[in-house]
Amino acid sequence: MTIAHDEAVIGAAAVDAIFAEARTASTFTGEVTDEQARAIYELTKFGPTAFNSQPLRVTYIRSEQARAALVETLAHGNRAKTASAPLVAVLGYDTSWQEQWENFLPGYNAPKAMYDAAPDLAAATGNNNAHLQAGYFILAVRSLGFSAGPMTGADFTAIDAAFFPDGSQKSFLVVNIGQPAADAWGAPKPKFAYEDVVRTL
Repeated sequence: MTIAHDEAVIGAAAVDAIFAEARTASTFTGEVTDEQARAIYELTKFGPTAFNSQPLRVTYIRSEQARAALVETLAHGNRAKTASAPLVAVLGYDTSWQEQWENFLPGYNAPKAMYDAAPDLAAATGNNNAHLQAGYFILAVRSLGFSAGPMTGADFTAIDAAFFPDGSQKSFLVVNIGQPAADAWGAPKPKFAYEDVVRTL
């Protein structure tokens, strides 16, 4: 038990499943149903974003054709992982996220003009907030009893060309999802201590 377990408002088993004992898996088994895939998003959506913008977009890869196309865009060391995962998600951000303003923040759209006038700012805001949501996506996967294998070893330009040729999304992360297989992990990797990374001013 750690101070995190002692201070948490959720049970020790939940702390372990979501944080303390959760690890990135490399091999997978089992099944992820459509209902479970939906539940992952239903938890993810509660994560905070600027102006409640929610720019994350999730593309689940199930068909053999789509999976084969995705595997071709991955670094060679990642291809077998994705080929065998029960479910794979491509995470990206909506490149026109601010056009949904009346849906995510009805009654207060004054800031929209700032993003309309600054495409680079709009892209950075969409990207940054979708990355924030991606962290919640991984926690949601873990909270449902699955392991996540997030990967950035991919040609995301090729992924966008294959799956989002209209430019509506920009991908940034591939996440393999499933139950961990027997050889899912190597030796644990070291984590920085509190004293190494935290200061109080």
